[in-house]
Amino acid sequence: MILYLDTSALVKLYIEELHSDDVRRWADEAEIVATCRVAYPEAVSAFNRRMRAGDMMKNIYGSAMKYFRRDWDRLAIVDFREIDAGRLAAKHGLRGFDAIHLSAALVLASVPSGPDVWFSSFDSVLNRAAAGEKISVLVPV
Repeated sequence: MILYLDTSALVKLYIEELHSDDVRRWADEAEIVATCRVAYPEAVSAFNRRMRAGDMMKNIYGSAMKYFRRDWDRLAIVDFREIDAGRLAAKHGLRGFDAIHLSAALVLASVPSGPDVWFSSFDSVLNRAAAGEKISVLVPV
């Protein structure tokens, strides 16, 4: 399977949050872990915001960034189709970056002979949109 992670799921690989263990298990089971290139600045911003807010110690931030940078080249980085992202935003009421992530996942899912794509996000609106676009969604039990 290909596991597509939006940023809310991706950061759980690097910092301990609710359902981090689920995302790590899914990533271990996947043949390929993929995300969109916009996830890089989004994740850096998320880590930085948490550190500045005092929710993450500097050493944890440094460690998260170190491993995130190391792993970035190991991820399948997917581009998106801007027209499709706009259509998805309008159709499902998505925020801009959420529409971009869904568009990127649909690019992966459109490969006719590729493995099944499973989508992971911790945004219920985005998950409903992905399911509405016929992408399988992983949710923690």
